Amino acid sequence: MINIAIFASGTGSNAQKIMEYFAQHPSVRISLVLSNNSQAKVLTVAQQFNIPAITFTRSQFYETDEVIHILQKHQVTWVVLAGFLWLIPVNLIRHFPDKIVNIHPALLPKYGGKGMYGARVHQAVVEAGEVNSGITIHLVNEEYDKGKIIFQASCPVTSTDTPEEVAHKVQALEHAHFAPVIEKLISEPHL
Repeated sequence: MINIAIFASGTGSNAQKIMEYFAQHPSVRISLVLSNNSQAKVLTVAQQFNIPAITFTRSQFYETDEVIHILQKHQVTWVVLAGFLWLIPVNLIRHFPDKIVNIHPALLPKYGGKGMYGARVHQAVVEAGEVNSGITIHLVNEEYDKGKIIFQASCPVTSTDTPEEVAHKVQALEHAHFAPVIEKLISEPHL
């Protein structure tokens, strides 16, 4: 069994779609949800799927190996970031080389980097007059949104679209593609 841990900071709509997708999977299991936010809705979502959910502090994440020990205890082999806003520390990246995957709500390399998440991304896309946006699924390295790109999908952005309308289109792409791409990546990690 391949065990995935999902890291999320907020609502967890992508995390929920991933949990649903792998709920009856014969060889992949979501074994753990971790969050840096004790009020995150994703913790409640994890409970609904009977998945253990653990929160951690900034100091636990950056100054200790506690999070790594938790992942080892749950025999995690892949880490999925689903709306997780902190930069992944080097010790975690070294422990899971090319086994940490993230989704970004834009077509990287545009609109990535520190501080570019959620509504900020969609606002920037609209303000720049882009004619399309989309999602990027990528491996994680030591820099925000700079890891190897695995998959991209795009959607049109019209001149009358609001950032909220762009967000809705992008979220539909996230929900449609993230879990299947994770499955393919796990089964063919050389992608």
